[in-house]
Amino acid sequence: IFLGPAHPYRGGIASFNEILARTFQKKNCKVKMFNFTLQYPSFLFPGKTQYTDSPAPSDLNICRCVNSINPFNWIKIGYKIYKEKPDVLLVRYWLSYLAPCLGTISFLARLNKHTKVLVLADNIIPHEKHFFDTFLTHYFVASTDGFIYMSEQVKLDLDQFTKTKPALFSPHPIYDNYGTGVDKHTACQALGLDPQFEYLLFFGFVRDYKGLDLFLEAFALLKAKQLTHKKKKKKIIVAGEYYNDKNKYLIQIQHLGLEEDVILLDYFIPDTDVKFVFSAADIVVQPYKSATQSGVTQIAYNFNTPMLVTQVGGLAEIVPHDKVGYVTEIQPQAIADALENFYTFQRKDEFTNAIKKEKQRFSWDSLASQFEQLYEITK
Repeated sequence: IFLGPAHPYRGGIASFNEILARTFQKKNCKVKMFNFTLQYPSFLFPGKTQYTDSPAPSDLNICRCVNSINPFNWIKIGYKIYKEKPDVLLVRYWLSYLAPCLGTISFLARLNKHTKVLVLADNIIPHEKHFFDTFLTHYFVASTDGFIYMSEQVKLDLDQFTKTKPALFSPHPIYDNYGTGVDKHTACQALGLDPQFEYLLFFGFVRDYKGLDLFLEAFALLKAKQLTHKKKKKKIIVAGEYYNDKNKYLIQIQHLGLEEDVILLDYFIPDTDVKFVFSAADIVVQPYKSATQSGVTQIAYNFNTPMLVTQVGGLAEIVPHDKVGYVTEIQPQAIADALENFYTFQRKDEFTNAIKKEKQRFSWDSLASQFEQLYEITK
């Protein structure tokens, strides 16, 4: 049984869970997905909607039954899993707000002395910290049997809470659910963009820790050196919904004189359009100020798009420097220098060819096998 978001919730975690569930089904495992009826109360959710308009997948058994804020519901679901006695309760953990809900359900399920609670940990300590994170995470970790982590930073954070429970590493697999790329002209036509420009992409929910402000400053440095006008003019695409104050970025864009250089696709990019955004771009820029791992890099791998990431969390583990892209310091000048190198020496084809080889190590079967190994360890 999976415990975490799935359809009709949108976003990377829900998509990830569905792909992993299908991977286990291909291994002849019987899979159920216990999904939320309420994941976040509306006042805690910064976006426009938590839900997708896409039809429900017909090949998955998704039960919407978990209410993240109702303790009576946690008890009900915990005992339901207790009685069903699945071999594994696979819990997705990324936010301490959910620890009371997930921890209580896990604690009750384990009382049957059969079910093992195995956790896929996106984060142990969230990017945007709160005073209650440590207490709530201790509560959750106490109700588990083992962990899969996707970056060494997550393992370091996990060690603050337990060093006795088994934990295995598996890198974030590639998001291959968005299909294959298209040629740049087709992509630009779909997005209403001019294919004569070269595009640098910032993709995903816009939050302070993701460093869009650093990217804008870096681009302004390139513009000041006339590097954005050599051969082909360049523009930034910011594609994603704002989870922080959008206005401060608009003010920064105006202050830097980038009004004509930044294209704002300020909405959640539908799954059907992701291929156009990535196929239009020369490089994906992730100037994060903090990170564990990132699903954006795995989308970039899917579309063979070079990447620039900063030296935080586990991003450097996923993006080998100067092979498939760049790993830079968390400062605008370092980001600008790498982008200058990318365009001056025309390295797109070089990086793209390397990506096609590098991405072979990020498979869903490998992640599923790590869970199978973890289960055997915990038996």
